Amino acid sequence: MVHLFRSLMGGVYWVISQVMLFWHSVWDHVLPGGRVLGTNWTWVLSIVFLVITLRIILFPIFVKQIKSQRAMQAIQPKMKELQQKHKGDRETLQQEVMKLYKEEKVNPLMGCLPMFLQIPVFIGLLHVLRHLRPGLSETSKTLYGWTSTAFDDAVLARLFNAPIVTKFSSSAKELVAIDANSTTVKIVAACLVVMMIFTTYMTQRQMIKKTGWNEDPQQRMIQKFMLYGIPFFTLTSGWYFPIGVIIYWVTNNFITLGQQFWVLHKYPPPKNAITKSSTPGAAKESGGIFAAFRAAREAATGGGNGNGRGTATSRPAGAGRPKTDTRTGAKSGGTTAGKATKSTGKTNNAPAAPAKALAPKPGAKPINPKKGGAAKRQSG
Repeated sequence: MVHLFRSLMGGVYWVISQVMLFWHSVWDHVLPGGRVLGTNWTWVLSIVFLVITLRIILFPIFVKQIKSQRAMQAIQPKMKELQQKHKGDRETLQQEVMKLYKEEKVNPLMGCLPMFLQIPVFIGLLHVLRHLRPGLSETSKTLYGWTSTAFDDAVLARLFNAPIVTKFSSSAKELVAIDANSTTVKIVAACLVVMMIFTTYMTQRQMIKKTGWNEDPQQRMIQKFMLYGIPFFTLTSGWYFPIGVIIYWVTNNFITLGQQFWVLHKYPPPKNAITKSSTPGAAKESGGIFAAFRAAREAATGGGNGNGRGTATSRPAGAGRPKTDTRTGAKSGGTTAGKATKSTGKTNNAPAAPAKALAPKPGAKPINPKKGGAAKRQSG
């Protein structure tokens, strides 16, 4: 089993070495000499394009990862129903959850697949850069498809005069062997570690800011670990990574930020995935001063508050409509005959202004004020 694992990792080391050598040869033709500002850009760019090559290969899987996360978010209401229904019965709950995954065609492991696939590459690059050191035999130099010339050139490759094979914790003996300055190495490594921590934090914050915190306590705990735990891990372990590995990590984070920005706009999270914490304005307006303001506004416009500033009191539907006599054309209906009386803005009990009655035709009997309707015509 151990032999099989070594054989597989040996293949990973060989692939990573060949990708780096390929891109180094490409950039060596584009940038002859290739050293500017104390940096061998051909080797730095070979690491950068190693990341780009990997991300292009993994991009379809990355899209499937996002779709799987969206599907998991969409079924959260059903998950809550199952948790409430089978509360205390863990075995039945697990069976029902697996059944739900099968019905909805959701694979929860898909969300972690791209990260798992990148772990061997990260370990492989770490091994290859640690292997690049002076004083090795010709046989050791030519491992994983390297040539002696390319090996020696990579050992001396630098980023702002700091060799990419060194790390913040490199010993004085290691630095003397490749003619490196301790202060320069520590400054460059420290700046890169800070960038690594910041970009790692931003990749998680970008996702949480768009989707909001999950209401499920376990999922929320995972989100907090991804947001704070992984950056803390990079803080404690980044000092032991070679500068070339940190270049790989920072480049990978920047590409992740760009991919997530595109995917989050193309595949936005479902509405039920946006929790209350992601829309704090709605929670604030549901009570407190907003509720008091809304009640005061309704009282001011809806009437019946007794403060003398409301509008007319509510009436049954159709009570204010004037009726028209089909023979005389006169309008009746008490105080609402003719044009409706407008509120004077004084009090609700103020008497309404009398409406103008239509003039009766010659020979018609005057309007009876007690009956409130038009008098019947008498034949001449």
